Amino acid sequence: MQLLQAGHLAQPLRATYARLLVDEYQDCNVVQHAIVSGLAQVLPTCVLGDPMQAIFSFRGNRLVHWANEVQPLFPAAGELRIPWRWRLAGAENLGQWLLAIRQQLQAGQPVDLRTAPAEVRWVQLNAGTEVQQRLVAARTEAPNAQGSVLIIGDSINVQGRHQLTSQTPGAMAVEAVDLRDLVNFARNFDLQGANALAQLVEFASSVMTGVGAANLRTRVESLRAGRARTPPTAAEAAAIDFVAAPTLGQALRVIDTLAEQHGARVYRPEVLYCCRSAMQAVVGGAADFLSAAIQARERNRHLARPIARRSVGSTLLLKGLEADVSVVLHPELMTAQNLYVALTRGARHVVVCSSNPILMPVNNG
Repeated sequence: MQLLQAGHLAQPLRATYARLLVDEYQDCNVVQHAIVSGLAQVLPTCVLGDPMQAIFSFRGNRLVHWANEVQPLFPAAGELRIPWRWRLAGAENLGQWLLAIRQQLQAGQPVDLRTAPAEVRWVQLNAGTEVQQRLVAARTEAPNAQGSVLIIGDSINVQGRHQLTSQTPGAMAVEAVDLRDLVNFARNFDLQGANALAQLVEFASSVMTGVGAANLRTRVESLRAGRARTPPTAAEAAAIDFVAAPTLGQALRVIDTLAEQHGARVYRPEVLYCCRSAMQAVVGGAADFLSAAIQARERNRHLARPIARRSVGSTLLLKGLEADVSVVLHPELMTAQNLYVALTRGARHVVVCSSNPILMPVNNG
C-alpha cells in the first residue's frame, strides 16, 4: 500500500495493464477499497457492484459505504434495470416485483407480500406449528424434473439448518469453505480414548441419516458381551472391529458401512468426502489425521462445488447462486440486504415463511 501511494508502482502497472475492472465491489472492505483507490490513480478503473447485496459486514469486517465512499470516487455510469434472469425464465412479473421491492428495502421500508405476483407464495406460520410448516415448505417441488430449489435458513443457527436438511428428502447442505466440523472432529478424535466409537458415530450422524448413534453403541456393547440375540449388521460388525483395533483404517470402514446401509442418506457430502480423503491419506502414510483433514479441506476449496438440486444454506453461502425456486424460512431475522439476496435467488418462484405478510427488515446494527 505504501509503495502504491508513493507512486513507485505506477510505471510497471501502466506497462502491464491497460485498465482495471473490479466486480462485486459491494463486498470490498475499507482496506481493499483503499488499494483499488490507489490503483485508480494509475489505471482507468471501473467497479461493478450492488449495495443491496453487501452482506459480508460481520466480525469487524467493515464494508465500503456505497454512497459515501464508492460513488464519490467512482460516479455511477449506469444501472441495470431489466430483470434478465426472470425474463429469460418466463417470470417477468416476479422480476419487476423484485425491482420494486428493492427500492423499498433500500429506503428502509417493509415489503408487503400481499402485493406480490402469483410466483410468490406466502406460507403463513401459525404458533406451535412453525417447525412443521417450514419443513413442508422446504419440500416445495421444482417446476420440472431438472429444476432446482434453494432453501435459505437462519444464518446463525447452523445446527438448525443441518437438522432441516437431514429431514428434507433429497436435500444437501451447502458448506462454508472452512469445514469447521471436519477440522474439529479431526482435532479431537482420540483413537485410543474410551469414547472413540462414540466420537466416530456422532460425527457420522452429523453428515448422514440412519446412523442411530445411541442404538449402535448399545448394540456393539451387547454384541461384544455376547448378550445379543441377533447377528450384527455390516455396520455393527465394522464398529466391533474398530473397538477391538481402533485405527483410522477401521474408522473409515465404519463410516463407509454406515453410509452404505439401507435407509442412510448423506446430506453433507463435502464434509464426508473430505473426511474419507483425510482418513485414506493417513492409512496411506500421511503424518496425522488433523493435518490430512486440513489438506483435504484446502484441496476442496479449489474444486468445482456442484450444487444439489435441493440445497440448504444461508444467504452468505447461497449468494451468487440461483435456482428455479427459493424458499425463505426466516425472513424476520434478515436485514434488508439479506432479505433482498434471499428473495432474488429464485428465478421462477419464491416461497416465504412468516407469521406476518408484511416483512420488516431488521436493523444492520
